[in-house]
Order: sequence, then structure tokens, then C-alpha cells
Amino acid sequence: MAWNATLSLDYSLQAGKTVAHFRHDGPLRILQSLYPEGDAVCHNVLVHPPGGLVGGDTLDIAVTAATGSHGLITTPGATRFYKSLGDTALQRTRIRLEAGARAEWLPMEALCYSGCLAENHLTLDLAPGAELMGWDVTALGLPSASQPFTEGSFCQHIELPGVWLERARIRADDRLLMDSPLGLAGQRCMATLFFASGSKLDRGRREQALEVAREVMGTHALVNSAGATSPDAQVVVVRVLAPLVEPAMGLLKQVWKSWRRHLWDQAAPSPRIWSA
Repeated sequence: MAWNATLSLDYSLQAGKTVAHFRHDGPLRILQSLYPEGDAVCHNVLVHPPGGLVGGDTLDIAVTAATGSHGLITTPGATRFYKSLGDTALQRTRIRLEAGARAEWLPMEALCYSGCLAENHLTLDLAPGAELMGWDVTALGLPSASQPFTEGSFCQHIELPGVWLERARIRADDRLLMDSPLGLAGQRCMATLFFASGSKLDRGRREQALEVAREVMGTHALVNSAGATSPDAQVVVVRVLAPLVEPAMGLLKQVWKSWRRHLWDQAAPSPRIWSA
């Protein structure tokens, strides 16, 4: 039996404080709002009590942020896509920001068990002047537990409509893709960090975002499998391949902290759940 859930999370600015309101149907929740940075930034943890998705399950997440508000969303652990008996497991996330809003979409990794049939969609709708930092981290199989990704498929979809689209379908039996130097080169974790804007970033700010990212990558162990690009004037992207989640996530967190300082003039305290 399919187990479906929906969550709507709405941020607004009230007397200088970002306030979160949410509605849900099914096993998807938001923990209490936290303010480790003061009233301007609201931190929330998205919780899926079942702990994973099997074939036929669907999670629908909708986030909106009103002008002047700033929300940060993370999760307490990985989104697990388990082995399927034939149906697809789907997570869809839509984030809509009004002019002048900011958001950070920082979930833990999507973990694809061998035999899964899974899709993970992220769509961004950003008004002019709105900005978002986010990442998408995917691990294929559980190599540390000697459970490689040998069957099944995973589709990753990230889109800023009309501006930027990344869509990849990975089949476990596609050995050229999985192991070729032109594919994943035997790595089993792929990670993408992005800074996206609803309007064109000026050249100096884009170059600063690239320079900061490359400076962090230059001293990291994954320097040879990471890169930073700007495929459009509204987007800066960092991509990483790694054998495991931990080094990739560590690199993304370092770049995120640097971007926050240089692009938003804000410190970057890690959400408390990350150290739990």
C-alpha cells in the first residue's frame, strides 16, 4: 500500500521576525521553529517518521517565502529510497520565493538502496531579487555496509524554469555511466550545491561566488573531483563526486559557509540537528 504525504511550509515576516506556518497530510512534519541567528532567520527541521520511501510512495513538499523573510530547512537524516517491487518512489519539492525573500534548502543526502526505483524532483520559482542557497546530495548503495548499487534506477531533477535544468537518470546496470571516467568514474556519491537568484547577478558577485568556492575546493581532499561553474547569470553551481557521502557533504558545508559570509554578509552557524 502506497504511503503518501504532503507538507506546505510558508514563511512570512512579522515585526522583523520570520515566522513559519505549516500544514501537512500524512507522515511529514516540521519540528518547532528555531532562531539560533536571531529573529530574522527561521530554522526548521523536516521530519518523515517512516524514515524512507518504497515503490508507490510519494512525498510532496511546497515551500513559500514572503518578501523579507528568510527560512532555512534541513532534515535529521538521509531520505532513504528502498528496494521497489515495480512502482516508483517519488519526492517532489517546490520552493517559491517572493521578491526580496531568502531561503536555504539543506537536506541530508538521498540514499538509494540497490533495487530502488526512485525520482527526486526540486523546482525553484524565484521572483526578481529573491535568492536561494541549496544542495542535492545522492548516495548510490551502501558501500560501507558492502551493499553496492547493482540494480534499480534513480532520477534526479533540479530546475529553475527557463533558466537552469539538471536532469539525470542513473541505471545501476549502465556500467559505462557508473564506472567510466566520463561518467561517475566509480564514485558513488554525487553532490550539487547552488546559489540561485530570481534576477541576473552582477558579474562581480558571480565571480566572487566562483572564486570563494574554488578557494575552498583547492585545499580539500576532493579537489580533483569538484568544480564550480555559472551556467547562467542567475545561477552558480558547485558539483562534487566522492566515494562516500561524508567528504562530499563536508566540502559543500564549507562552501555554503563561505558563500553566506561573502554573498549575504551573514555568519553560518550549523543547524543544531547536524551535530545531534
